[in-house]
Amino acid sequence: MPNTTASPFRLAQRCTLMNPSILREILKVTERPDIISLAGGLPSAALFPVEAIRDAAHRVLSTQPGEALQYAPSEGFGPLREWIAARLQAAGMAVEPGRILVTNGSQQALDLVARVMIDAGAPVLVESPTYLGALQAFTPFEPRFRMLAADDAGPLPEALAEPGYPANDRARFAYLIPDFQNPTGRSIPAPRRQALARAAIASNAVIVEDNPYGELWYDEAPPRPIAASAPAHTLYLGSLSKVLAPGLRLGYLVAPPVLYPKLLQAKQAADLHTAGLPQRIAADVLGAGLLDVHLPRVREHYRVRRDAMARSLATHMGDLADWTVPAGGMFFWVRLRVPLDTLALLEAAVVAGVAFVPGRPFYGDGITPVAAEPARDEPVADADRTMRLSFVTVTPEAIDDAINRLAGVIRQRLEATGIPAKARAAESTC
Repeated sequence: MPNTTASPFRLAQRCTLMNPSILREILKVTERPDIISLAGGLPSAALFPVEAIRDAAHRVLSTQPGEALQYAPSEGFGPLREWIAARLQAAGMAVEPGRILVTNGSQQALDLVARVMIDAGAPVLVESPTYLGALQAFTPFEPRFRMLAADDAGPLPEALAEPGYPANDRARFAYLIPDFQNPTGRSIPAPRRQALARAAIASNAVIVEDNPYGELWYDEAPPRPIAASAPAHTLYLGSLSKVLAPGLRLGYLVAPPVLYPKLLQAKQAADLHTAGLPQRIAADVLGAGLLDVHLPRVREHYRVRRDAMARSLATHMGDLADWTVPAGGMFFWVRLRVPLDTLALLEAAVVAGVAFVPGRPFYGDGITPVAAEPARDEPVADADRTMRLSFVTVTPEAIDDAINRLAGVIRQRLEATGIPAKARAAESTC
């Protein structure tokens, strides 16, 4: 019997803006052994440096158990902040440890930025599409999302000035992922980054530069961060999840001095500090140079799978979709040439034994997607034809099997909808 008793709990109005993550819902399905998952943006567990982390945990608990298990500074463990600063300096950023705040994964950094910078109704500039987790972190604070104008090289620098909007309605910040963007895999080239930095300085705009994938390059290292050229106008976010292990829950943000105190206060109110034990473990293995031997192995492992997905897409879906082979990161962004809604395709794909992430939720105007295919006489929007495919946790053989199954689902749906061949040919020219 359903419980019909009135609840004594009154929820905050912002709870109505907290929606379930489509990624998390899909991941529940992917736990089935019969599903080949191209959905989750998870690093490969086979590559976690388990022995190095185990040895570091033993050293930390043997030599500094009281400190590791005690409350810790809100800013983060000093040696870890120093390592992060040195790593960023090598990438071209002028960063001192005092500007670094260690967070509970970079997702918490997004939440802290939102808490400090977003008021209800405040505009926020985002790419279209952009990282779903950022949209979810920002949404409870009730921003108005504005889509950044862009071309093939990324967001247009002049868009940061927001021409046409009055000074009192300027965006609080522009959220960008310049390296191997989630979901598109696109990287912003060096000239465009420099132009964005100049535009931010000229228009007094703020950029939130999120970089969880920058170390996962397969062809060549990405250009210097935007923050290297506009440090006073940039909040830089990083993560150890993709290069070490997500279970450690270690991320960080680099903030201009004028903003750092408020972010620190928000951190203290949220959780006092990031757990000290994993910070000390990470500082131990990173300080010993683990990434110098670990990252090349990770890159090669992922590069093989990226190349396998590129071959499989060309073999099985060359007449059905368009995509760009990413130079790094974890994802292919695929746009169907045919007028089918990928959200409506997902259930049939799961039945066929393959999972992916439909593209619509990655758009700022599509946080709460409608899980239904448009009526036959309604056009399918470009965003609804997209999907994100992850390649890093699947073998090349399974990737080929999954893409073959997915292509079969698309062809079956085309036959069922009765889209004539002439119409399909017209769509393929888009």
